[in-house]
Amino acid sequence: MGLFDFLIAKKPTASIAKDRLRIIVAHERSGRGNSPDYLPMLQRELLEVIRKYVKVDADAVKVDLIGEGDNKVLDISVALPENHPVQA
Repeated sequence: MGLFDFLIAKKPTASIAKDRLRIIVAHERSGRGNSPDYLPMLQRELLEVIRKYVKVDADAVKVDLIGEGDNKVLDISVALPENHPVQA
């Protein structure tokens, strides 16, 4: 850590993850003709990240690509246990 590192504004982790997800989705759409081949991998990676903070089952994370025609929506659903408080 350098002497002036505290002056450099750090980008929040959630923002970085959001940017990466946008890049992945855009890349997959352009390279494979909108094929949802990446969805199972994305679902596994999201589950791994969520499990770092909350104990959830393997079926707790659902990732789907929904929509009609040119408009597609990436739908991510996470079922959290009722007895576990959400950490901010």
